[in-house]
Formats: sequence, structure tokens, C-alpha cells
Amino acid sequence: MATIDEELSQLERDIRQLKIEYDMYFGGGRKRPPTEVEWRIELIIKRYAERGGELKFGQRFRYNNLSQTYAKYKDMFRKRTAQREEGIIQRHFGAAAKAIEAERARSQPEAGQKESTTIPAAAAAQKPFRVAFSEPDKETQKVDQLYQAFVAAKKQVGEETEKVTRSSFNEFVRKKTKDLQTKKKCRDVEYVVETVDGQVKLKALVKS
Repeated sequence: MATIDEELSQLERDIRQLKIEYDMYFGGGRKRPPTEVEWRIELIIKRYAERGGELKFGQRFRYNNLSQTYAKYKDMFRKRTAQREEGIIQRHFGAAAKAIEAERARSQPEAGQKESTTIPAAAAAQKPFRVAFSEPDKETQKVDQLYQAFVAAKKQVGEETEKVTRSSFNEFVRKKTKDLQTKKKCRDVEYVVETVDGQVKLKALVKS
């Protein structure tokens, strides 16, 4: 019988797999939604919702985070399914193609290569975007590229982008760059857009 930690790890893997397979479904790579994966997730979540007293503090914290992530995805999938049924869904063929290709690579590793070395589908589809600035006010094209990469990454994982305006983003980059240059006595500041555990992160790093 699986331990609580093993079941929580399986829950985490299933949530990641659910998002990949739904992206494939909405992009045309699957004929049906991944109901079997969704059923497994619901089973584990309901089980520990009823047996919460058996969880240690760390396990409860992990379970709550996974439950919230699943609830967010479930709401997003429900809305996109409704849009699909109404015929107004916007298909992201690029993202779907990447997910399909990554899934093929995961399930059919190249001859002579161990399956454990296969790049996970999520990692294959989400490559960090990097750009460095010394004077953002004069490097408007690079700031615009960073803004577009940040918004595109948030849309890909289903995060809201309405509050991320171009003007506020430009002001943030300008102030953050100047602040780090002053504090760290550096010339260049590198910004990195990456997706970690289904959440988009924007990091500012000092360049030596």
C-alpha cells in the first residue's frame, strides 16, 4: 500500500499530466478530455479531505497547495471547455504541438537512451527567456521583448494578464534595474522569465 508521501507525489505528477493532456485536447491533439487522469486526482483529493487528521503539518501544507493548484486548473479547463462548445475557443497550435512532441519523447525514448534521461514534457515546452539591460530607457525594444515573453508565459499556464500593463511593466524594469545598479554597483541586470511548478517567475539577476 502506498504511503501518504507517495500518494501526494503521484497527485503532483497527475496534476502536471492533466494540464499537458488538456492542452493537447484544446489544441486538437486529443479527441477526448483526459477524464481518467482527472478521476485519479479527484479520488486522492477526496480521500485526504476526509482523512485530514492523518496528515502531518508538512503533508497537509503540500496537500493544500496541490488542491489549490488543481482547483485553479479545473476552473480554467471548465471555462475553456465551455468556449470550445460555443465555438469561440482560440487554439494555441504552437503550445499544443510542443506538448504532443514532448509527450512522444517521454513515452518513446530514442534507442539506446534510458527513459529516466528523457526531458519532462513541461520542461521541454517551457524554456526560460533571458535578456540583460544597462539602460532600459534606451533599450525599449529589449524591454518590449521581455514584456511579451512574460505575458505569453502567463497565458500559457492560465494566469491572468489583465493587470500587467505595458506602462507599469516598463516602469518596474526601469526602477528595478536602477535600484540593483545602485545597490550592487553593477552595470548590467539580467531578467529571466521562467515557469516553475506551473507558476511564472520574473527574476532580476546582477551580471558580473
